[in-house]
Amino acid sequence: MGQSVTLPLPLPQLARSPMNFLRNAMLLLLALSLGALAGPPYVTDDPEPTEFGQFEIYAFADGTFARGGTAGETGLDINYGAGPDLQLTLVVPAAYQHAAGEWTTGLGNIEAAAKFRVLHRDSFGLDVAVFPRVFLPSPDAVGERHASLLLPVWAEKDWGAWSAFGGGGCVLNPGGTSRDFCLAGFAVTRQVLPDLQLGAEIQHQTADTVGGRATTGLGAGFRYDASATYHLLGSFGPGLQNALETDRFSWYAALLVTF
Repeated sequence: MGQSVTLPLPLPQLARSPMNFLRNAMLLLLALSLGALAGPPYVTDDPEPTEFGQFEIYAFADGTFARGGTAGETGLDINYGAGPDLQLTLVVPAAYQHAAGEWTTGLGNIEAAAKFRVLHRDSFGLDVAVFPRVFLPSPDAVGERHASLLLPVWAEKDWGAWSAFGGGGCVLNPGGTSRDFCLAGFAVTRQVLPDLQLGAEIQHQTADTVGGRATTGLGAGFRYDASATYHLLGSFGPGLQNALETDRFSWYAALLVTF
C-alpha cells in the first residue's frame, strides 16, 4: 500500500528535531494503518463477500508519502468464501518505513477479519455487510505494538455498468499514544470495457494518535481482468487535508489470483 521520496525538510534538520521526528513517525504509522484498511484497490470497502467456496488472493504492495518520509506494506491478502454471505480474510504484511534518512522494515500488523452480508439488493435495494477486523500486535517497530479492532458497515448500489459503495466505522485502538479513531469512504466504479473497470473515491480518517491530525484523500483506481484467474489492480491519489503531514500521495498495486 520500495519507493523513494523527496522530503520538504533536509534530513539533517529532521534528525536535529526529535519531537518533529516522533510526530512524523506517528503520522507515518497512521498512514500505514490506513493503507491496511483497503477494499482493493480502494481504501473504501464494499459489502460483497468472496463467492462461496472460492479464493481471492492478492499479492500487494502500497505506499504513502508524507513530510516525515514514506511508509507502506507488501504482502498477501487472502480471502475465502466460507458461506453464501460469509468471507474470511487473513492479511499478512511486511512493512517498511523511511524517515530521517533511515529504512526500517519488519512484520506489520497481521489482520484477521470476517465479512458478513446482512442485507441483499434483491430484497432491500442495497447490499449491506459488516466486516469486523482484528489487527494483531506487531513485534517490530514498523507496526503497532498493541491489538486493535475495526467495526465497520459497508453498503453498495449497482445499476448497469456503474457501482457506488461506501460506509465506514470506528477502530478501538488502545495503547501508548494511540487513540480510538473513525474512518469513512465513498467510491464509484464503472465497467468501461468487458475486462477493464475504472473508479474513484474520497476517504477520511480522524486522528489515531494523541496530538495527531485527521486526513482526507482522493483516489483513482482500476481493475484489469487478464483472464478468469489473473487480475491486475492499482490505485493512486493525493491527500487533501493535512497532506504534508499525513498523505502527500498514496499508491497501491496488486496481482489478484481467483480460483
